Amino acid sequence: MFIINLTYKTDLKQVDQYLEQHIEYLNEQYNLGYFLASGRKVPRTGGVILSNIESKTELLAILEKDPFHKNELADYDITEFVPSKTCDELKFLMKS
Repeated sequence: MFIINLTYKTDLKQVDQYLEQHIEYLNEQYNLGYFLASGRKVPRTGGVILSNIESKTELLAILEKDPFHKNELADYDITEFVPSKTCDELKFLMKS
C-alpha cells in the first residue's frame, strides 16, 4: 500500500487548468481498483492519494499518466506502508 503526497510546484491558476483532466484520471484509477482515497490538502498546496497497488514500479507507471505529472505541476512523494491495525470498516486493507 502507498501514500502518494502531491505538492504543487506552480500556482493554482495553472493547476486548475488541468483539474478536470486530473479528476478523470483519478476516476479511471478508482474504477480499476488502484486508488482507495484521495483529496486536496488544507491549505491547498497539493493532494494525497491512498493506493493499494502492490508494486512501486507499477504505481510509478500509473502516476506518469496523471495530467499533473505530465504537465510538471506537482512533485510526488511516495511512502510505502503495511497496515498493521485498522478500524473494522477498513479490515480489508490488512494483508492475510
